[in-house]
Amino acid sequence: MHTAFFVLLAASVARYLARHADGPHTPGVIALSVLLAVLYVLGPALGPRPTPRRLTWLGLVVAAWALLVVLAPSFAWCAVPLFYTGLRTLPLRAAIPLVALLTALAVASQLSLAGWADPNVLLAPPAVAAVATTVFVVMQRQAVRRDALIDDLVRTRRELAATERREGTLAERERLAREIHDTLAQGLSSQRMLLQAADRLWETAPGTARDHVRTAAAIAERSLAEARRFVHDLTPADLAEGGGLLQALRAVAERETTPALTVRVHTEGSPPDPLPAPVESALLRIAQGALANVREHAAATTATLTLTCLDDQIVLDITDDGRGFDTTAPGAAADARGHGLPAIRARLRQLGGTLTIESAPGEGTALSAAIPLEPR
Repeated sequence: MHTAFFVLLAASVARYLARHADGPHTPGVIALSVLLAVLYVLGPALGPRPTPRRLTWLGLVVAAWALLVVLAPSFAWCAVPLFYTGLRTLPLRAAIPLVALLTALAVASQLSLAGWADPNVLLAPPAVAAVATTVFVVMQRQAVRRDALIDDLVRTRRELAATERREGTLAERERLAREIHDTLAQGLSSQRMLLQAADRLWETAPGTARDHVRTAAAIAERSLAEARRFVHDLTPADLAEGGGLLQALRAVAERETTPALTVRVHTEGSPPDPLPAPVESALLRIAQGALANVREHAAATTATLTLTCLDDQIVLDITDDGRGFDTTAPGAAADARGHGLPAIRARLRQLGGTLTIESAPGEGTALSAAIPLEPR
């Protein structure tokens, strides 16, 4: 519609100059055409809502166009894009009278140009106005229904995701509770009974008491092994293999590399040995979450994991050459890339770390996670 308006305006100016280049109204028509073009360009900056400034702007545009139509009836066809401008700016009840007024001005100007009651002139502009208004109203209603449907789908998806997370959490709690009950709790209960029995028999049957103590010690050893197994199971599998953080990052990069995406790993400095287990686990999970975002949202062809080891902190940088996003937009980091970034921030907060994101549309994304360490 914007393009159509300027095409029609330019055509009207060209037609007027071709026929009335030396006319007395030519300077005024050219000045009004320039003013109308400038006013029209200013419209989008005022927003679509009917604010006082927007209404004042619409009034000036209509007044400039109406004056042009009085001076040169050929400008009447610029009314078609102005129909949509009025319909987008005003409520429907106020926009329809404006469309009717614009149509009446267009008909009157064309009748004066024709010099007689041409049926084409009488019927064509109202028909065009009716079609334009109907199309706009139908599209607006469809847009409202589509927005409502999208909101319902997004809300349903969030509720389903929340339900699945709750069910997964409850299932894992139940599993751990069963494991602890069947191993650690039973072992502690047996140890307690054996030690109580040994205490009762310590004076009267010291040999039996010592047997009870030895049995309790054996149960304690098995319970310790079970506890270590729990810790091992809850550790990320790539770290549980014992190769350290760097080896785990390389394993993740190898898994995430596909024909469409190449993931590389670089290091600067050597990580302290041993690196605290919570730090290793957090950095590995951050790398996995960031690469999941790259895979799902960035449309990148390459991504790089860079592990930088300093005296007082360790830094993991994840960069990609994807589509990027506007980090200044409200909720951009959280809504354009799903739940990954909030989870990364939560992990870093637990360890006193910081997260830095640099991105721009079309320029890729650089994510930097820094975790403080005890000075070496």
